[in-house]
Amino acid sequence: MATHLDFEEQEQIDRLKAFWKQYGNLVTWTVILVLGAFAAWTGWQNWQARQAAQASAMADELERAAQAGDTDRVAKVFNDLKATYPRTVFAAQAGLQAARAQLDKGQADAARDTLRWVADSASADEYRAIARLHLAGLLIDQKQYDAAAQQLDAAMGQGFDGLVADRRGDLLMAQGKTTEAGAAYQTAWKALDPGLEYRRLVDAKLASLGLDPEATAATTGSAK
Repeated sequence: MATHLDFEEQEQIDRLKAFWKQYGNLVTWTVILVLGAFAAWTGWQNWQARQAAQASAMADELERAAQAGDTDRVAKVFNDLKATYPRTVFAAQAGLQAARAQLDKGQADAARDTLRWVADSASADEYRAIARLHLAGLLIDQKQYDAAAQQLDAAMGQGFDGLVADRRGDLLMAQGKTTEAGAAYQTAWKALDPGLEYRRLVDAKLASLGLDPEATAATTGSAK
């Protein structure tokens, strides 16, 4: 009986040896690749977490500098942040905050350059659109109307139609095209959610042109 069992065990060992001889390298490399992929994924996750933490710390530093009105420090931190972590959401947020601080200090050209970087380089569409809206307003103030129109054309996107139309109305008003501006404000008023406080600002712009958006909407509705 023992001899029979020993014989079966020897057969199993021989089969295992034959299998390993034929497939051992493949199994070994497969295991190595799987473990390597897992290690790489874990390392990537850890690297991403470190990147986010470091970028967040720099964004916090920029915020403190902005609150203190230290635009030189704001510019330095932002330059470091966009050079080191340009694709993080913190870089885009910091850019918008930096531009606001620069405008508050009358540094319009610096703010324009900062907004242009966010508009061109932010990783999220939303931040690019917001930057383009602010940049268009700044360009309107500088009477760079063609450049402002280009920014508004590029800012079109879901959720921003009303804001873009409102800013386009500002552009048309600055160009003395009051009829076209009124139409743009009407478009903005219709696109903006009635619950938004910003819609009241559009109301005021329409009122200054002698236009009543609700009356226009009612007339349009009855015509249909």
